[in-house]
Amino acid sequence: MRLVRRRVSALLLWAALFTSRGLFAQGSLPPGDTVAAADQLKVALRPVDLRYAQPQPILGPAPASIKALYVNAWAFGSSKLWQLVRLADETEINAFVVDVKDDTGCMLYPSAVPIAQEIGANACARAKDARARLDTLVAHGIYPIARFVVAKDPLLAERKPGWSVQHRDGGLWRDRIGMAWVDAYNDSVWIYAAQLAREAVKLGFQEVQFDYVRFPDEPRERLETAIFPARRPGQSQRDAVRAHITLLRDRLRPLGAPVTFDIFGLTASATGDLGIGQVWEDFIAVADVVLPMVYPSHYYRGAYGFAHPNAEPYRIVRSALREALDRSRPRGSAAEIRPYLQAFTLGRRLPRYTPFEIREQIRAAEELGITSWVLWNPRSVYQRDSLRPKRRPGGPAPLSSGGD
Repeated sequence: MRLVRRRVSALLLWAALFTSRGLFAQGSLPPGDTVAAADQLKVALRPVDLRYAQPQPILGPAPASIKALYVNAWAFGSSKLWQLVRLADETEINAFVVDVKDDTGCMLYPSAVPIAQEIGANACARAKDARARLDTLVAHGIYPIARFVVAKDPLLAERKPGWSVQHRDGGLWRDRIGMAWVDAYNDSVWIYAAQLAREAVKLGFQEVQFDYVRFPDEPRERLETAIFPARRPGQSQRDAVRAHITLLRDRLRPLGAPVTFDIFGLTASATGDLGIGQVWEDFIAVADVVLPMVYPSHYYRGAYGFAHPNAEPYRIVRSALREALDRSRPRGSAAEIRPYLQAFTLGRRLPRYTPFEIREQIRAAEELGITSWVLWNPRSVYQRDSLRPKRRPGGPAPLSSGGD
């Protein structure tokens, strides 16, 4: 009984701490998602101040099923956030995955981690009022997840060349779009990611998510020009990835926040490591949650027997997730599977992704018993009709009707 009272007291303390702060603690989001309305709210914003970071994180209860939107740093730091909060208020969405360090290497907010300060990652911070915005999410019942891009960090690569992939002819190696990568064999790269994640949890994020936990996916002829200085004799890419995701988990475990990883959707069906170091069994043995990116547009022609995978959102997602479940089943207590689903249209690969194509992917996941998912749109633009309205007590949850 004493334990139950202690847990209830902790939850009440957590709720009081968060709902007493934030932008809307004394009122709800004003009607009309307008920039003017957002400007009026800016008086309530306070800059992020790492003195507010808790010595120990205050972790609240996670939703039983997470239905999330990816929110890029620009959207989080601008008036776009209020539109996304309203969307969550009115629909089934209950979580945001927020870029804390994206694939530019820039931080969401000014970090106290020495390496971030040294390389200038704070100079391009997008949301100096991140703490108030984070408090607002929690006040609206939105579970905040911090996303960190690890190996694709051109800022770190340029400023710390000793940590970077080198070209055999001298200088930094670059991918086909001219981007420098850090060396995923290098322990320091991963320790930096762990330090940033610890800081984010103490600031108030409830979960951490790591992306680009891999080597570059480049054509063989380009990779043949790459030198990885930190590679140990006999060490494979798979060895490096497996060791370092374990490092991340172990360094973050004392904080109690779930540690999750984004991986290629094809990892669930591949027999090798896809040439990037990712093997399904390695991730499900380490992670709390694995997020396979099962975007139909990213599957090759003929995948699962379909000539045009992008035109088969239901069948591709169902096939990919069935394979993932089948590979996880022998592991018993393996990680939870929470797929990333496609909420964007890729180039000229028809069809356009309307609410129908998005809901078909959700249907495929839920029919397999997977009730948590994340929608990905790189611009953080989401169609309201893709989502069910907020479930009312005792009522059904039909698809919503309304505009974007």
